[in-house]
Amino acid sequence: MTPDTKAGAARWTKTLHRWHWISSAICLAGLLLFAATGITLNHAVDIQATPKVTQRTAQLPDALLAGLADEQRRRAPLPPPLRAWLDAEIGIGGQPGELVAEWAADEIYLPLPRPGGDAWLRIERDSGAVEYELSERGVIAWLNDLHKGRHTGVAWRWFIDIFSVACLIFALTGLLLLHRHAGKRPATWPSVLAGVAVPALLAFLILH
Repeated sequence: MTPDTKAGAARWTKTLHRWHWISSAICLAGLLLFAATGITLNHAVDIQATPKVTQRTAQLPDALLAGLADEQRRRAPLPPPLRAWLDAEIGIGGQPGELVAEWAADEIYLPLPRPGGDAWLRIERDSGAVEYELSERGVIAWLNDLHKGRHTGVAWRWFIDIFSVACLIFALTGLLLLHRHAGKRPATWPSVLAGVAVPALLAFLILH
């Protein structure tokens, strides 16, 4: 191997090491979260939680109620003044995504799904009575829903995509580094083969 070839190989190895540690740093918190919640999801039946249910009622002001009288839509977001009032009076803010309500002749029903729980809000169109219910299943359920991306909104979905790309870089650079150092470590390829074969075999047995 010529000096130029050795220098090029050294630069390539250094680049792999740099990408490997940068991607590992980006992945650290996500890997810990997804590894831990993988265990809790796998034992979801054994980890029971009693939902905490909160109920609230309110009365819609006459001005807002009158503004809803002519609304004939079936599915549409709440009008901004109504949304602002509900945020202040009931506390429905902080929901991921756009809140789309179901409009009927007698009521407006607003589903409010969220990680680790569920909620809904109902407005009677004739009287203006507002009814709200929130169910919370605890921290573990919240973390499990983050793992699944359930009702988490656009920002979290972007995080999962970026985290997945970082994990791919981490895994591929690790594989290339294994290839670079495999000559000095005889157990490298048997270990890699076992890491691929064991889950593949288990998946094959489960499917059949």
